[in-house]
Amino acid sequence: MNKRLLALLSVLVLASMVLVACGGGTPVATEAPAEEPAMTEAPAEEPAATEAPAEAMGTLKIVSSLPMTGSSLTQTQTIVNAMQLRLEQVDYKVCGGSYDIEYEAWDDASAALGQWDPAVETENANKAAADPSIIAYLGTFNSGAAKLSIPILNQAGPLAMISPANTNPGLTKADKDLPGVTDSYYPTGTRSYTRVVAADDIQGKVAANFVKSLGATTVYILDDQQLYGKGVADVFEATAAEIGLTVVGHEGIDPKAADYKALMTKISTSNGGAAPDAIYVGMVVDSNASQLLKDKVAIMGDNETVKFVGPDGIQTQAFIDGAGADVAEGAYASVAGVPFAELPASGQQFVTDYEAKYGPLTEPYSVYGYETMSVALRAIEDVCAAGGDPTDRATINAAVFAIKDFDGALGTWSFDANGDTSLTDMTFYVVKGGKYEAVGTFK
Repeated sequence: MNKRLLALLSVLVLASMVLVACGGGTPVATEAPAEEPAMTEAPAEEPAATEAPAEAMGTLKIVSSLPMTGSSLTQTQTIVNAMQLRLEQVDYKVCGGSYDIEYEAWDDASAALGQWDPAVETENANKAAADPSIIAYLGTFNSGAAKLSIPILNQAGPLAMISPANTNPGLTKADKDLPGVTDSYYPTGTRSYTRVVAADDIQGKVAANFVKSLGATTVYILDDQQLYGKGVADVFEATAAEIGLTVVGHEGIDPKAADYKALMTKISTSNGGAAPDAIYVGMVVDSNASQLLKDKVAIMGDNETVKFVGPDGIQTQAFIDGAGADVAEGAYASVAGVPFAELPASGQQFVTDYEAKYGPLTEPYSVYGYETMSVALRAIEDVCAAGGDPTDRATINAAVFAIKDFDGALGTWSFDANGDTSLTDMTFYVVKGGKYEAVGTFK
């Protein structure tokens, strides 16, 4: 063999080796058909693959409108936390993963007022009405705020509004002194507002009977001149007259006053030269409630001497901290529902889950935030189960009102035609050692 032939054969051998190493040779190509069985398994995996289009169907947006500025934040932050917890439990998805849920917590308070602001709440409601992706509006915290937003949202679909905290009866029930006032909140003629908490026509009645049960025969009533505060105070006064509890005075206060010593001095002699047995205050903590209590104690002594009683608006740690534990000792406040320890199993699980994520839970409205979000999710799921369109506001609103025998964290309950819950329990708490402790639950 000559050298030129030997060189040519060497090149051909090397070339064939390179082709095999790079996968371009015949041995590799012939193995492809052998891999076919593995490839034929792909159709079997199609159920998982079909979920991708379902997830791409869209996003449903839920917003809350609560005062996230001011003293109410100690309550409202736990409400928002609870709402987020509920969404995390469903991985922010509904309808078998067909839709994602987006949630935003809006603030309806302003630094200028230090509490909910009518201008801000109105702006929130209009913003929600204009955003077609929003299918539920969770709020408000203050009844006066709800009075402004209900008519706006009612004309936007209507857009379902579900409150964890509003208690003024007139939002759902016609005012006895102003027939038809409630209907004026619903210009479309369709109800679009519900709440998971009992109204003040229950809270005020229970409160008056509770004050009498403490041994009081006389009471002075104060309110912060807001829809919620005056509303519960008025119900308290009407019930007091029915049960023989003498009201020696009822007036509104200035929530921005520097102090209330002159007022408390007047009240200290309002009962025939002596102090009344009790003072009932219809107000929220943002309305200077802590200062009011401090001046009451300074002028009339501790809360055993003259009872100091209020509604859920002051049942918050911020009220105790603002007044000081010693000053607040013995003050009473009511809240709809039962104490955490008496919630059903699902409610107990909520407390466990909440505390595992956020720490010790003391604010009673947290569970109402959780329930509110649960209601919104239930309405969406019901619409999907019926083959409806969960992006349609009117359909979601109708599903909310259709909820009956709901098995939630608060127990089993239903919405009535007005949007009120069937649960009517009310619990009173007393301040002991710087914390609220349950006294008892009443019907």
